[in-house]
Amino acid sequence: MADIKLFIYSVILITIGVVMSYSLSTYPTILYHYDSMHFFTREFGTALVGITLMWGISYLNMDKVFIKFGFMLFFGSLILVFIFSLLPESIAPTISGAKRWLKLPFIPISIAPAEFFKVGFVFFLAWSLSRKFNDKEKSLLEEIILLIPYALFFIVILFFIAFLQNDLGQTVLLGLVMLGLILVSGGSIRVILFCFVMVGIGAAMAILPRPHRLERLKAWWASVQDPILAFLPNNVANLLRTENLPEPYQIHNATNAILNGHFMGQGIGDGVVKLGFLSDVHTDMVLAGITEETGLFGLFLCFFFFFIVLLRIFKIANRLDQKSHCLFCIGTGLLIGISLLINALGIASIIPLKGIAVPFLSYGGSSLLANCILLGIVLALSKKAKTLT
Repeated sequence: MADIKLFIYSVILITIGVVMSYSLSTYPTILYHYDSMHFFTREFGTALVGITLMWGISYLNMDKVFIKFGFMLFFGSLILVFIFSLLPESIAPTISGAKRWLKLPFIPISIAPAEFFKVGFVFFLAWSLSRKFNDKEKSLLEEIILLIPYALFFIVILFFIAFLQNDLGQTVLLGLVMLGLILVSGGSIRVILFCFVMVGIGAAMAILPRPHRLERLKAWWASVQDPILAFLPNNVANLLRTENLPEPYQIHNATNAILNGHFMGQGIGDGVVKLGFLSDVHTDMVLAGITEETGLFGLFLCFFFFFIVLLRIFKIANRLDQKSHCLFCIGTGLLIGISLLINALGIASIIPLKGIAVPFLSYGGSSLLANCILLGIVLALSKKAKTLT
């Protein structure tokens, strides 16, 4: 039997996301003259489809379909990512400077190909890395040579998603998941450090040609530089200091929302930041909106449910015999956990904002469906886990 506890806690998170999609979408509903239930009905319908899909996939026999199902997801989403930039504006419009969504007339929600590609990407890494590493100790050069194909593949993905779709956050997320899976599959710490250097070079190449990304990075640094520079010598601190840059607008309003929430919150529906002060409060900034309306208590409760979900996923991974299955579960846990961490740290201004959705909580059909597919596969694999309690 599939892990019922993982399913229940996932559904709880999805339910919270559906409720908050109604409560936090006040401003865009008024601005675009939508019906008051516009966002709720779409998220509720997607949630029903996602939960059904998750439960349906959990009944599959992964001994028979894991490879076929995984490659279908991988190649299908990969082809969509590759041809996406070639589609006309009527189907793939540019919104807020980013071309990330596919609008089809017969589907009421926009589809983000990159969200579904993450599912195939985790599968591909799990399948491939399970065949690459063994117990034999390798030199750094041997490991680098072994990982060259992955680096080349990631560069291609960086071009199509970070440059053509203007979505650097997703590539950062995928890169971190890839490094995590390389490490747990048998890669050494030294090759991970080498990969981090390469990722840093790649990030610089993606940021420097785009002035808006550079300005966003400078604005973030201006907001966090004082406590960091206090530990450095004056001559070094003066060299690194950035002057006359205001605190980022989104960070300012997000932190105000969190402070306004106190411990128990203003009450669901009674938040203020959603009234035009924070444009993406029901999507990328949902944690700030949740904190204002339900307080630190509500935020900690959400993190508790995430903790339980991740704990169940990693327990399943630890009890699977087949390495590719184990790596897939670990990759799913990393994808969900790192997404949450990037978003939370960005809102707290500890790292620059990346535009990464909070799994299950942020409004967005593609993200929700993709995560439900991931968890559906994990649930199917959980039937093979040893003595899961």
